[in-house]
Amino acid sequence: MSRIRPRTPLRRRPVPSAVIAGTAVLAAALTACSGGGGADSGSAGLGGGKKQTAISVNLSGKQATAGEPVKVTLADGRLKEVRVTDSKGAELAGGISADGRSWTSTRTSAPGTSYSVAAKDTEGGSATAAFTTAAPDKVNKLTLVPGKNSTVGIAQPLSIVFDHPVKNKAEVEKHLKVTTSDKTEGSWGWMQDWSGKDRADWRPKEYWKPDTKVTLKADLNGIDSGPGGGWFVRDYTTNLTVGRNQIVKIDLDNHRLKLLRDGQQIKDIPMSAGTPGGEKASWRGRTVLMSKEGTINMRSETVGLGDAYDKMVDYSMRLTWSGMYAHAAPWNAGYFGSANKSSGCIGMSDADAKWIYDQVQVGDPFEVTGDDAKGTQALNNGYGEWNLSWSEWQAKSALR
Repeated sequence: MSRIRPRTPLRRRPVPSAVIAGTAVLAAALTACSGGGGADSGSAGLGGGKKQTAISVNLSGKQATAGEPVKVTLADGRLKEVRVTDSKGAELAGGISADGRSWTSTRTSAPGTSYSVAAKDTEGGSATAAFTTAAPDKVNKLTLVPGKNSTVGIAQPLSIVFDHPVKNKAEVEKHLKVTTSDKTEGSWGWMQDWSGKDRADWRPKEYWKPDTKVTLKADLNGIDSGPGGGWFVRDYTTNLTVGRNQIVKIDLDNHRLKLLRDGQQIKDIPMSAGTPGGEKASWRGRTVLMSKEGTINMRSETVGLGDAYDKMVDYSMRLTWSGMYAHAAPWNAGYFGSANKSSGCIGMSDADAKWIYDQVQVGDPFEVTGDDAKGTQALNNGYGEWNLSWSEWQAKSALR
């Protein structure tokens, strides 16, 4: 008698997950209707017997590479909308390709940041995913001058000092955006700050026009400043308004200080500048009023002049990092208008210094001329960029 062997039920072979090389497939594929195919280990089919499809993201996991654009790719069909947001709700801008198959962010992913991806296709399907970029080994920060909502003089540059070295200067400069209300022409220039740190200044071609509105946006979040510098992990912004058109002119040889407003002289003051022939001489050149510091203690040893003086000085107006000021100097009254006998500063009577102090704005140009000087103010000794020609200044841009 023959034996009939029981039939073994056929085992359905699992459908392989959709894989795209070098990408991470979203946990939930786009599905065109509610109750569609369930998710497997990375992809899912569309409901109603439609062709299986999936989307992928080039960054995945909890240690994703920072500093790259985010790219979302659709296996089939056309994308309608993609949103990539971080944990604080900030959204990465981006655009869908002409064929509708992919979306790419216009900015790069920031380090140490969690992102959520939400995508929709033209058939009404949707999917979400998430990834986190690796934390930075080092963070670079910066200081912006002037501060927000400042009103400044016509020579004030925009100035950025970085905490750590910036080797990728060109890449950083690409993300520094200056906009003005009157389309002022200007350029970035790089230097080493007086403090020894990397610094970038934006100077207009000519002095600002009064009432110009200026905004600086440093869109640096997700930018690598290069070896030894670390990552930027936030954006920065500042803005300013240009105030009155006024210039302080200092004639070292004739011992006069004049204030011009809108091209007209409104004050002529006798003064005494630095003693010529040595380190006590004043600097010449076009400098910028850095700060109005009021009454301060000035000590000669801080500027390398031994124990020559230790005084409380009124109406102090800083012109350089090396210690050149304009200020009240009543002890030098016998030399006002006749000789330069100070330790490098521009000295005036109490009354004249107060009047100038009350009139000037941070950012006003102080144009110092004459032979009784020890040379021209250095580029980084305060704001010395106005002593360069326009072409010389442009050459200091990392993008030239």
